[in-house]
Amino acid sequence: MSRISEKFKGLRENNKKALIAYITAGDPTLPLTEKLVYALLKSGADIIELGIPFSDPLADGPIIQASHQRALKKNVSLADVFALVKKIRNKTEIPLIFMLSYNLMFRYGTQKFFKDAQEFGLDGVIVPDLPPDEWTPVKRSAVPIDMIFLAAPTSTSERLELISDASKGFIYLVSLTGITGKRATVSNAAFSLVEKMRKITDKPLAVGFGISGPKQAKAVVQYADGVIVGSAIVDIIARNPKAPAPKVGKFVASLRRAIDSVK
Repeated sequence: MSRISEKFKGLRENNKKALIAYITAGDPTLPLTEKLVYALLKSGADIIELGIPFSDPLADGPIIQASHQRALKKNVSLADVFALVKKIRNKTEIPLIFMLSYNLMFRYGTQKFFKDAQEFGLDGVIVPDLPPDEWTPVKRSAVPIDMIFLAAPTSTSERLELISDASKGFIYLVSLTGITGKRATVSNAAFSLVEKMRKITDKPLAVGFGISGPKQAKAVVQYADGVIVGSAIVDIIARNPKAPAPKVGKFVASLRRAIDSVK
């Protein structure tokens, strides 16, 4: 069982929900990214997504796009982030996920990517521009880490079944039709999507896109198994580039309290 599956299993046994935090690797710097990982862990994050900088990130709004540009100006590469994972893995067993474009994986070498992922201690991969039907059963069975696919409110029932079959660890439910970013409320489409997926699978369901604060996080986990928060965290980092960890930690702790208040 992967670290991700073990985490969700443990949370379910304790009647708790998962808090998944996204940050862009290398924003503001790789050393500060490492400090942010530990701050997220200390503040109550259960799983951490590391966005791999790319010139044209798919589905990301202006906040995360800007974070990618800041990291790219420092020449942060996929190899650099793998080295960071290796360092982090010496200090913590928190599940770590890469979110990246398939172009980066392809240029790195798919076989080498998964070899290094296993060697350095990566637990999961989200590739927004890789459809599950292009990820063949042979590849799925050969991959030693969890592949996590995205389901959208516009996905058909047949598509949701395919996504469920292909996903390992958890299924990423996109809360709305659009790009990432902070929003005042959670779309009703998110709750409908959770209901649809519950009829198809018993795999953990985590909702992301547009989760801006404790109120939205609390609403989401009344239906889903976890909540994914990215833009709100990245925005705090952008506003505190010299020492982002304290304020990020305070915000994530507020999310944790809100999630844990749901019984």
